[in-house]
Amino acid sequence: MSEAASLASPERDRSRTRKRRFAKKLIAPLILYPLLILTALICLGPFLWLLSTALKTGDNVYAFPPQFIPNPITFDNFIDVFNIMPLWHYIWNTVYMTVLGVGLNLLLCTITAYPLARISFPGRSFIFYAIVSTMILPNAAGMIVNFIIINKFGLYNSMLGVVLPSAISVFNIFLLRQAFITIPNDMEHSARVDGAGEFRIFLIIMLPMIRPAVATVLIFDFMAFWNSLIWPVIVFDDQSKYPLGPALQYLNGTLAYNFPYIAAGTIISILPIVIIFLFLQKQFINGMVGAVKG
Repeated sequence: MSEAASLASPERDRSRTRKRRFAKKLIAPLILYPLLILTALICLGPFLWLLSTALKTGDNVYAFPPQFIPNPITFDNFIDVFNIMPLWHYIWNTVYMTVLGVGLNLLLCTITAYPLARISFPGRSFIFYAIVSTMILPNAAGMIVNFIIINKFGLYNSMLGVVLPSAISVFNIFLLRQAFITIPNDMEHSARVDGAGEFRIFLIIMLPMIRPAVATVLIFDFMAFWNSLIWPVIVFDDQSKYPLGPALQYLNGTLAYNFPYIAAGTIISILPIVIIFLFLQKQFINGMVGAVKG
């Protein structure tokens, strides 16, 4: 009898273990997924409410109780915004500024991060730590100095005057350096054995291997330049050169009580950022994980 009980005991333990695992597999999703959905709704709440306002008529914006789903739905607000102000002109200014700024950032940050990660030279660590230490300075602290320098170079009221102070980012240098460090040395050694020069190694081998980090830099810079507000207002004396940010502030001041128009203009300015992120989100996540591991 004791032998039978001793044989049955491990079987009971295994059965209990299986039941616990089954309970965990069943209960964990029931708790985790509702929390994730709730968090997503909280994060998306302002954007969804903005979209709802943009699709409302002027009458039901002030309806009580508030209508989350517009009734009726109208797209006239998006059309009217283009008629009220030269929005296509401001969009072009923003695209031009963003492409120029992101392009310069990718070029300058990659050629700065690569030697700091892959080339040994005296003072490399000191230079890197000196560059990173400037991250403690607030952006507003450099505005006066940047404005004086831009004025001296005759770049006031020009697109280069807006772009050049942000043409290189310390955070991007740090992120790209961490990505370059994670590349195995065997790749570089094999290329050198084949007779590849430093520039060819950098362009053909190294850059394609840090695509996630480059995508991360692209997303951050795209958001920064596309949403730029204060610095363009300081540099540009001509309002026709404004990007979307200051232009929408003008719309906000002109139509302070027409919330559907303001919401429609804001949605138009947000859509490119959402599209870029959705297109590059996988590379963005991989780039951030690589930076943390590095």
